[in-house]
Amino acid sequence: MFNITKKELDWGGRKLTLETGRVARQADGAVLATYGETTVLCTAVANKTPKAGIDFFPLTVNYQEKMFAAGKIPGGFFKREGRPSEKDTLTSRLIDRPIRPLFHPLFRNETQVVCTVLCHDLENDPDIVALVGASAALTLSGIPFLGPIGAARVGYIDGKYVLNPQVDEMIATRLDLVVAGTQEGVLMVESEAHELSEDEMLGAVMFGHREFQKVIDAIIEMAEKGAKEPWALPEAPAEKEAVARRVRELAESGLRDAYKEVDKTARRDRIDEVKTAAKATLETEETTGDIVGSAFKSLEKDIVRLAILDTGSRIDGRDTKTVRPITAQVGVLPRAHGSALFTRGETQVLNVTTLGTGQDEQIIDALDGDYREHFMLHYNFPPYSVGEAGRMGAPGRREIGHGKLAWRALHPLLPAKDDFPYTIRVVSEVTESNGSSSMATVCGSSLSMMDAGVPLKKPVAGIAMGLIKEGERFAVLSDILGDEDHLGDMDFKVAGTSDGITSLQMDIKITSITEEIMKIALGQAHDGRIHILGEMAKALTVAREEVSGNAPRITTLSIPKDKIREVIGTGGKVIREICETTGAKIDIEDDGTIKVAAVDSEAALKAIDWIKSIVAEPEVGVIYTGKVVKVVDFGAFVNFLGNRDGLVHISELAPGRTKKVTDVVNEGDVVKVKVLGIDERGKVRLSMRVVDQQTGAPLAAEASDSPAAQ
Repeated sequence: MFNITKKELDWGGRKLTLETGRVARQADGAVLATYGETTVLCTAVANKTPKAGIDFFPLTVNYQEKMFAAGKIPGGFFKREGRPSEKDTLTSRLIDRPIRPLFHPLFRNETQVVCTVLCHDLENDPDIVALVGASAALTLSGIPFLGPIGAARVGYIDGKYVLNPQVDEMIATRLDLVVAGTQEGVLMVESEAHELSEDEMLGAVMFGHREFQKVIDAIIEMAEKGAKEPWALPEAPAEKEAVARRVRELAESGLRDAYKEVDKTARRDRIDEVKTAAKATLETEETTGDIVGSAFKSLEKDIVRLAILDTGSRIDGRDTKTVRPITAQVGVLPRAHGSALFTRGETQVLNVTTLGTGQDEQIIDALDGDYREHFMLHYNFPPYSVGEAGRMGAPGRREIGHGKLAWRALHPLLPAKDDFPYTIRVVSEVTESNGSSSMATVCGSSLSMMDAGVPLKKPVAGIAMGLIKEGERFAVLSDILGDEDHLGDMDFKVAGTSDGITSLQMDIKITSITEEIMKIALGQAHDGRIHILGEMAKALTVAREEVSGNAPRITTLSIPKDKIREVIGTGGKVIREICETTGAKIDIEDDGTIKVAAVDSEAALKAIDWIKSIVAEPEVGVIYTGKVVKVVDFGAFVNFLGNRDGLVHISELAPGRTKKVTDVVNEGDVVKVKVLGIDERGKVRLSMRVVDQQTGAPLAAEASDSPAAQ
């Protein structure tokens, strides 16, 4: 019934198993990938006919984590998995990026890769397992995929590279790097680092590349036994070469002139004019639209790429290493806690930092357990930023991915939560875009956080590098434009401080790049990053000494654990009353740490005093202010220290003899009382007669043995 093919290997001290033929047999390719006890089902399916009228490859990758994989039931009301989580989206992108360049360039059949996490051992992250499984499924499917690829996670612990560190080992690592590629070279890198040098980062990439070669070999051996018959390779339309020649005749001269325009908008308008005129002529010749589009793109690539390789001069007139002019401003929004406007050439971002309390932390329901995130970075890319009208809606994969990249770049430099107990939210609004807005987001976010008083250890800057490669000739480009990204071979983003790299992301559009190219790109990126940091320093060099006056002030105090219940009160009654009365926000942690936040310092002080009065223990001989809460024949009960009651016996109400309690006090009266004693049951005896009710001072007869009034 089952025709199972299985391959096992020892990889990084754990067993990796790839199996096909038992599950999802109607898919073109299906592999159960297991590493340790983490299992991911990876499937690949492509339609048998091309999608008409398009000039791109319609690939979709869906990674999905099922809560049953970790023995959990989803939170919320619906109790089933809903829209993709941030982890789902980021991992989908992680798989998409290295496999996309390896499909046949003429393949236009709609293709879907689905990776479903079936089991998570809480030790091995499913993302690497999914990458390897997707590569195997595609290789077995017969779809024209020019793989396989391998992938690995690399840690850096105690000065040594670690292959596929387990979840608990990630606490000690200075690096979290995922690398994917072919036998020949690297295709994709994604990382977060604690200020590693360029050599250390390059070493990590090459270490990962070496270590996943055995995975590639295993997939090839598996395919030799169980792969399906390869699909016929797509053929170029018969008229393609003729159309390409005709497009060159009609448009080459005009496009060359258009690409001499330095301004993006003017350049785009001239390119559109040339294309419109050429297409009008071609329509009369009854030429297929998608072939024409492909011919135009090919011509544009030749014009831009060869000009750079031949002359070293780029579209906007720069050489390969120069960074565009930079302007950095802070404090641009007076009511925001922190704000910055960062402009680099025709790319501009407005970054706003908001400081909140523990109540503002994001609660994340993940496979490996719930956790709270106190640093959030949200990236928005509205269509007006590129001069277009378009749909506005929920953030897409690109926005989530770019935001996470900037988050990774800044995260290693954040202060410890104990030192800076705020929840931090940074929003990056891209207002203009022509070149890496994600790296501009890193720069602007760093400035806006420092403007808000977040004590970053050092400022962080980012730069995007590009590559033009034709045969053996290549050029590495610093601070790439949008057109250079679109028409180039590499998007290589590096962020960090003056002392090292904090994030590295690389995507390759060709089959792979060499160690030599990466080394040159890292060196050039270092020089560009140092230059950008210098320009940022003209606006702000270090974090402001105090948070904005519009931000809440957070005061931390500690109380005994057994007092937590008293501060919260039955059903939260006490803490609710404190917050509503004072206007402060209060967070209480399980260890007795209390954080009081308020924009108004007086409100914070009132809340703190209230809490202290609740947890304080009465001291014999000390005078307190209290409120009469009950009158009985033999005395009055007075509430003091927030929640403590004591009895003032009728004999202790006033000097001399008191006939009736209500002759001296009534319910609701505010009085001064002295603690006379506390019995073994905790009952407190109070006295009013030894205290001056006007001043709160002990009466003369008692002054020598009474402490100062409180």
